[in-house]
Amino acid sequence: MYRIHGTVLPGGNLREIFVVDGRFTFEPAEGAETIVDDAVLLPGLVDVHAHLGLASPSGATDRERAEASAKAQLDAGVLAVREPGGPNRASTGIGPQIGLPRTVTAGRFLAPPGRYFPGLAREVSEDELPDAAEDEYRSSGAWAKVIGDTPLPGPSWVRTYGPDALAEAAARVHAAGGRIAIHCGVPEVIQDAIEAGFDSLEHGSFLQPDQIAAAAGRGVVWVPTRSIEAAIRGMMRDAGATPELLRDMEGRLDRQPEVLQLAAEAGITILAGTDAGMGPHGAIRHEIELLLEAGLSPEVALGAASWTARTFLALPGIEEGAPADLVAFREDPREDLLALADPVLVILDGRLVRDPRI
Repeated sequence: MYRIHGTVLPGGNLREIFVVDGRFTFEPAEGAETIVDDAVLLPGLVDVHAHLGLASPSGATDRERAEASAKAQLDAGVLAVREPGGPNRASTGIGPQIGLPRTVTAGRFLAPPGRYFPGLAREVSEDELPDAAEDEYRSSGAWAKVIGDTPLPGPSWVRTYGPDALAEAAARVHAAGGRIAIHCGVPEVIQDAIEAGFDSLEHGSFLQPDQIAAAAGRGVVWVPTRSIEAAIRGMMRDAGATPELLRDMEGRLDRQPEVLQLAAEAGITILAGTDAGMGPHGAIRHEIELLLEAGLSPEVALGAASWTARTFLALPGIEEGAPADLVAFREDPREDLLALADPVLVILDGRLVRDPRI
């Protein structure tokens, strides 16, 4: 049994918290050992867009690589990961039972033949997409993920599937009880996804101000993955885009901070995802920093990688009876983001991952 004392975010209340049998309680527990006093307490960090099977720090098999990536996330204070698609299903089942972050997956990427990076996607035709989306949802128990546009074969991003196929895929996944995400960049595909009822826009790099109201009205979540902006610019140049197209796309990227602010003001839930796999795992602090630089408030930017993200994933926060997931800091990360680099305490599912007494 543990006793923890500190300011609980997001509410900001000073509380005395106990961990008993792996769960939180606010009822005093006799004999509980004090672990930390006067800290700032978060229900863990969350990377809402990470591909554990890609850019792994180590591992010989698909599963070993996924677990090594999850460990790198844990070392950064990330206690929950959503993997919106992957090259395989090796991440399924990763979680606290093996000492790693709670992991929500979406099965394999779904893309048309020859329209995504070789070897990464499950290749399905437009007619096959609805069946495949339901199948990937059932394999994961939570999500399916569609590649909605692609720079391949170039020179510009284009649709992969028509609006009718996207709508049917979303309807099938929803009818089965799941949720569905879409990799999207160009406004036309973003509009298709909004109208089709997709639950989340992954990247959404060129989302336009006039699309915000419709997205907000349908409760669509936006995961902008700002960490890969430099990579997107590089891919546009490498794809051989014309100077005019390059200027247009780079101009839209330059305007993304303005669009993010408008989206937040309109009530769109914005979540933090690093797109780890294109970059290193465990870099969630950098994504939060980029959301702050875009003009989002500290509460929105930090919540995007903590309590707001957990709500989106149907995970509880620091509340009575919830599984004890907690990261504690000496300083308030809303006031100094550097605090995130040095958690004093990490608890996952009631087990000490980082102990300040050691």
